[in-house]
Amino acid sequence: MDNFLLAVNAVMPFIVYIGIGMLLVRFRFATREFLQKLNSLAFKAFFPFMMFRNFAGMDLSGGVDVGFVIFSLVFFSVLVALLILVIGKTNLVPQRNQKPVIIQALFRSNSILFAMPLAETLAGNAGTQAASFLVAAMVPFYNITAVVVLESYNGERSSLPVLLKKIITNPLIIGAIIGTIYVLLPFRLPGFIMKPVNAVADMTTPLALIILGGTLQFTSFRKHIRQLSAVVLLKLVVIPGIVLLLLTLFSFTKAQDLALFAIYATPVAVSSYTMAANMGGDADLAGEIVALTTASSLLTIFLWILVIA
Repeated sequence: MDNFLLAVNAVMPFIVYIGIGMLLVRFRFATREFLQKLNSLAFKAFFPFMMFRNFAGMDLSGGVDVGFVIFSLVFFSVLVALLILVIGKTNLVPQRNQKPVIIQALFRSNSILFAMPLAETLAGNAGTQAASFLVAAMVPFYNITAVVVLESYNGERSSLPVLLKKIITNPLIIGAIIGTIYVLLPFRLPGFIMKPVNAVADMTTPLALIILGGTLQFTSFRKHIRQLSAVVLLKLVVIPGIVLLLLTLFSFTKAQDLALFAIYATPVAVSSYTMAANMGGDADLAGEIVALTTASSLLTIFLWILVIA
């Protein structure tokens, strides 16, 4: 029962936010078109604050296990390369604008809001510290890779300088860069600045989920059932299982093992929908993936905890 309540407490707030968005449109407090415009605002103005806060708040004073971070980044790189070869370079997913959506969905988890609390539950403070190191090391790669993948399949041919410019000027990357610089500075911003920064950052995920709920179209769920079923199975069951098997071959600590597992066993990042909607990906499919992996994780997180506890 405790394990089930853990899964419920992690997942249900997200489902409630999505439900609020659905009700706003259902009772005509907002239109789908308005929420799509609001989604663009959230991407450009709200997500940078969230990324800044996430990076500015990282505490790396306890040192970093370089071997563990390298292993994590190598696994991530191999996973992305395989996804690009299997999905991006074949006709397995025929529609071009769906390829980057599925690729990023399979490598990009909701690390801050799901993985870190799950790691803490599974391994206590040691799990939190290990997850913090991983998030600090991997989230920049998540976002840069997501931008590259989305730009590569948006139908426009970009030269390397143009692509680099798009990466550097991406709102999420800007927030991450500023947050990283801030961590290295010898001073902290005063409270009257950080308070509104934190307030805007706190609003970002609920706002994105409300927008997602209001823009979901259930008629397209049936159209995308094959893609959705495959993504849920791979994202929440197959890839976490591979991570666990690989970790048995190495002598990392239990907390490190559970932290990396938590990174890959949690639902797709909410920002993947926002980025897809603003960068030429299939926004409907991206939103459905976020919603379905979030709902499905209620069961899969519970079952995984039973397996590894």
